[in-house]
Amino acid sequence: MLNNPHHRLLLTLLAIVFFAGLTASRIQTDGGRVVINDIKIPTQNGQWVAGDLFKPRSASHENPAPLIVVVPGFQRSREALANIAIELARRGIVVISIDPYAQGRSSTSTSRRAATTEGYGMFAVVDYAAGTGNLNYIDKKRIAATGHSAGGNAAIRGGNYFGREAQLSGEPSKLHSVFVSGYVLTLTADVLRDVRSNIGVSYAFYDEGAYRNELKNGDMRTAPEALRVVNHGRKQGLPPVTEVELGHYYGELADRSLRVIHNERILHPFQPYMPEATANQIEFFERVFGLDSDLTSDDQIWYWKELLGAISLIAAMVSLIPLSRILLQTPYFQSLVRPLPPPLPRPAGPGRWLFWGLFVLSALVACFSYIPMAELSQQLFTDASSRQMTWFFPQRMNNAVMLWALLNGSLGYLLFFLSYRFFGRTHGVEPEMWGAKIGRQMLFRTFLLALTLFFYYFLLVFLVYFLFHVDYNFLFMGVRVFRPELLILLCMYAPFFFVFFLSNSLRVNAAMRFEGDPEWKSMLLSGVANSLGLFLIVLIQYITFAVTGMVYWTDGWLYVNLLFAVVPMMFVLPYFNRYFFRVTGTIYLGPMVTCLIFIMVLISNTVFYLPL
Repeated sequence: MLNNPHHRLLLTLLAIVFFAGLTASRIQTDGGRVVINDIKIPTQNGQWVAGDLFKPRSASHENPAPLIVVVPGFQRSREALANIAIELARRGIVVISIDPYAQGRSSTSTSRRAATTEGYGMFAVVDYAAGTGNLNYIDKKRIAATGHSAGGNAAIRGGNYFGREAQLSGEPSKLHSVFVSGYVLTLTADVLRDVRSNIGVSYAFYDEGAYRNELKNGDMRTAPEALRVVNHGRKQGLPPVTEVELGHYYGELADRSLRVIHNERILHPFQPYMPEATANQIEFFERVFGLDSDLTSDDQIWYWKELLGAISLIAAMVSLIPLSRILLQTPYFQSLVRPLPPPLPRPAGPGRWLFWGLFVLSALVACFSYIPMAELSQQLFTDASSRQMTWFFPQRMNNAVMLWALLNGSLGYLLFFLSYRFFGRTHGVEPEMWGAKIGRQMLFRTFLLALTLFFYYFLLVFLVYFLFHVDYNFLFMGVRVFRPELLILLCMYAPFFFVFFLSNSLRVNAAMRFEGDPEWKSMLLSGVANSLGLFLIVLIQYITFAVTGMVYWTDGWLYVNLLFAVVPMMFVLPYFNRYFFRVTGTIYLGPMVTCLIFIMVLISNTVFYLPL
């Protein structure tokens, strides 16, 4: 077996995946000093919250430790904030990092305002932790919450919720402290009035959503939202603070009026992954809990786990290539291998102008159709857009991407056949060059091979998670284990996305493969062509932001942020379509495999409103 280069490559890549998983596991458990377990807590209305419990071995009944509930934001699950969970647990703090309602492996909520009314499930987790005898290794007087973006909203709403409860009971609030990252819209007088917790705030100076703030910018020194925080609970007789000193602690720890504001110079989606922002959270919680872990706040190891997640992600994807070659040598799939069609004649003269004209046109349509398709999705899929539980295309953000893919895939077919009809067929292009001809039986076998590769890929993810409790997560991108119900959504979304994926394979292999071009150049050009339109959106958004201080697309800024994960996928897609084309001689295996895998990745990384 080892004499076969495909077997050797596959085994090498698998070894990389498992070694990276093992090493990442050692990092997130701090060399075995922290134990991590899956948990699932039943909550109100038949709902449930899933999460990871980080328990330092030093925490015990005799030596109870503080507890912090970590709440990721919109479109994120527990893995997205594993960095702060790792660093807090290393310092002797018990952490429960949850999947917010309608995200990850938690249930959907019956509330359309789950972050506000239920803290994305955090309220129920705090209630459970404060009341159960099972967690006898936590100090129930030192329970806190932190979150980024909508998770930050959940944290301050928790301070309000448990503060009102404390006033009724006459007892201290169950939430000793809260740390709000990346969200200041609800730092209002009405919300802060009932908070009975220490408060830390961290806001990105270059936050794209800052246009919604009262002063329309991200500068927290004079922001009314920040001033209200530091002046809330301030002792009578002291003059109000009129300009916030960033990083300075106001108030008193004894009466839970301690306040601090941070203002890191970074963009909103990258704020949680900034060592400075992580250090600010560490310092806040060590201060409010009176901890001294002998680790400085800049002693951080979480980024090594993220790097290993990226390595696993790449190695697992690349392993599909040698595995497909091995499977194509079996008797059942061997018939799928055909001679590679000849490349197209190199365009010259008018053909060159036509090629680059279509290249630019496709990129511009891809760019300027994205936000309109996002707006259209809100009209077509009203339940998902209004956060109501539904089985009818329940993923608000993916609905927008799906419509964009359907439009641009259809346009791709139209431009391809029109260019052939009016130019290509009279300039040496033959349909046999496309690799599009295939019989029903061969198409069925191709689909079975694609399914085999799909299940291999995600079974590998599940195996790595089972063994090491890690997946292929890198910052806000990643391949995660998923709930079985999402297979239903895959069947719902994949056929519409497949229009785009097949169109891309046709374009990459039948319109951008020319005589004399080296493969690296051809695939690089294909990757640029496939991602350029969406990249232009990001470019326009942030050049406008840099020049004016306000993003170009305001109401749709979350849809633009989604592209940080989508653009890399679009860039690598043509590479896989070309590789699979080269091993089969047809255009179908690539889009089948990539559509199944990429769409499952999208589905498992976004909010969904299933009635479960």
